[in-house]
Amino acid sequence: MDELPDAADLRRMHPENLEQSRDKLACFLSGWLGGPKLFSEKYGSISIPSFHAQWPIDEARSAAWLSCMERAIALQPFSLEFAEYLLTQLRVPAHRVVQASRARHG
Repeated sequence: MDELPDAADLRRMHPENLEQSRDKLACFLSGWLGGPKLFSEKYGSISIPSFHAQWPIDEARSAAWLSCMERAIALQPFSLEFAEYLLTQLRVPAHRVVQASRARHG
């Protein structure tokens, strides 16, 4: 988010220090991908769409987040097949966050 101009608006929605945001994302992804349920162990239960509905997340912000995730995935030593699978899977919560935000903010 710090490097992509298209993500500047999205970046402003986060705290200056991204340490906790990164940890929460890593913990969420661990459980979401079938690993240990680190997020609930550390932070409690969460509904990703409901939690994010407090902010006006539209398609542009969702696309910016997915673009950031795509760049982060590309930096990992993942196989092409897994990288594509992961990005495809991340589109699901990204879309649900937009729907939840739209329902709350109109």
